[in-house]
Amino acid sequence: MQEACALALVKWPAEGVPGNPRAWLVGVARHKALDRARREARRAGKEAAAASDPTAGPRAAAGSRAAAGPRAAAGPRAAAGPRAAAADPSPAAADELGLILMCCHPALDPAARIALTLRSVCGLDTRSIATAFLLPEATVAQRIVRAKRKIRQAGIRMWVPDGEELTDRLAAVFRVVYLVYSQGHMAAAGPELVRAELCDQAIGLARALAGLVPGEPEAAGLLALLLLTDARRAARTGEDGELVLLADQDRARWDRAKIAEGERLLETALRAGRPGPYQLHAAIAACHSCAASADETDWREIAALYGELIKYEPSPVVEANRAVAVAMSEGPAAGLVILDALGGNARLTSWPQFHIARAELLTRVGRRKDAAQAYQAALKLPMPAPERAHIERRLAALA
Repeated sequence: MQEACALALVKWPAEGVPGNPRAWLVGVARHKALDRARREARRAGKEAAAASDPTAGPRAAAGSRAAAGPRAAAGPRAAAGPRAAAADPSPAAADELGLILMCCHPALDPAARIALTLRSVCGLDTRSIATAFLLPEATVAQRIVRAKRKIRQAGIRMWVPDGEELTDRLAAVFRVVYLVYSQGHMAAAGPELVRAELCDQAIGLARALAGLVPGEPEAAGLLALLLLTDARRAARTGEDGELVLLADQDRARWDRAKIAEGERLLETALRAGRPGPYQLHAAIAACHSCAASADETDWREIAALYGELIKYEPSPVVEANRAVAVAMSEGPAAGLVILDALGGNARLTSWPQFHIARAELLTRVGRRKDAAQAYQAALKLPMPAPERAHIERRLAALA
């Protein structure tokens, strides 16, 4: 980044400031980081070749795996194998995946390495990362600073891992890609509900990841999850950008090609017999995409899948989502019991969706005053403008 800023001081006065200075700086810095990583990756091979055969020079080492660099390591050719991983990723996504693999270093605390990667590689701002973690922005900022300090003080070197090192980093990489998509699917704040560029970025990364580890069912499950969820993107907002709830969406606008691809990927992953959280998330998404109408959604199956998911992700967010599924299958009172039991969790109460879910169920059981209070609690938290407008309409209807 320092080199990119130095180059900007030379080029911008002569050529003019680009339309998006931040994107220019990030792009130049990324390319310089990749160039440096590739040079370092080739160094060992070149030195070994020179030591064994002084006449061979760099050409003898050119075919070594160490000379491949991030793009080759993260690209589809590095993991040919089954084609169930779908279309080849773009070179840009493969490059970015290489950087994510570098940044998710096991020497860093898991939460810190994910936050640092989201900020430094994926370009998410600190507020969006804090929203993803359900933490105060200052806490996330401190994590990122501490991670950078540890890298600097401990002299941690970054490289694209393979073998067991790659396997050890997969869980963090899966989470990074998932959170990038989550922040695109539902923006933390701002005028739009969906940040399409983040959704596309995450799907590209998931494709690159599925190509890198074709035998890993969780990689296929993650890509299936993103495709099945993203298939509904066009139907999630109306002509004026207003929020359209899942039950009210025009299913003719759902992307059937993405749904078909996601279902194929999920089926392939499940046949491996190694279940995991992203396969379960994808199975939940498939329950929605396979239903011909909202009334035909198998909410009992969704509630059961959330019950399994809790074994892998014992978080209050998963429990809150299970509560909604229980409410849809067994009645709003049953769901409210679960949500009210979670109400003491400070992190969960900083999540607008928790209050919105309570408000909807309270409305259904006739507790309109309590529902209004729950909606007002949600409005105190950051959220995209279309969701805020939707809640305000709900409050007006209650009044």
